[in-house]
Amino acid sequence: MVLVLIGYMASGKSSIGKKLAKKTNYKFVDLDDYIAKKEVISIPEIFKKKGEIYFRKKETEALNELLHQNKDFILAVGGGTPCYGNNMELININAKSIYLKGSINTIYTKLSKPKNKHKRPLISNIADKDLKEFIAKHLFERASYYEQADFTIVIDNKTKTEIVEEINLNMQ
Repeated sequence: MVLVLIGYMASGKSSIGKKLAKKTNYKFVDLDDYIAKKEVISIPEIFKKKGEIYFRKKETEALNELLHQNKDFILAVGGGTPCYGNNMELININAKSIYLKGSINTIYTKLSKPKNKHKRPLISNIADKDLKEFIAKHLFERASYYEQADFTIVIDNKTKTEIVEEINLNMQ
């Protein structure tokens, strides 16, 4: 079985995916890391040097490649991955999808930390005073894609361990 974790930036897709992989003995793959390794350049550098359209094309190619490997694994995708091309359809045809849903306040609290903001190309240049509004607008635009997931787990006020347990129950 392939399990794909989707959700907005800072919803915990990678950290929860790694924890879930340990618990289930599945391999964990982060789509952004996979792309960066193939391109031999970081995601922020891809955005900076080649642009978002180039990145989105590579993202869809990598997603398609991974989902057709016939292996069991957990995949964390970028926040925008489900929203481009036919990626969400591709995910739902070839895997079980779980939307890690965080409120605007939860996401804002995580993203407003300087270490988080710096490594995310879409928000790195947004002023702190405008960040919450950006998140709200972006979540509104992306919600229809995220809501197509097989399962939704609300992450607000939960530990990573609690979220992993909840996902594990939905996998059975």
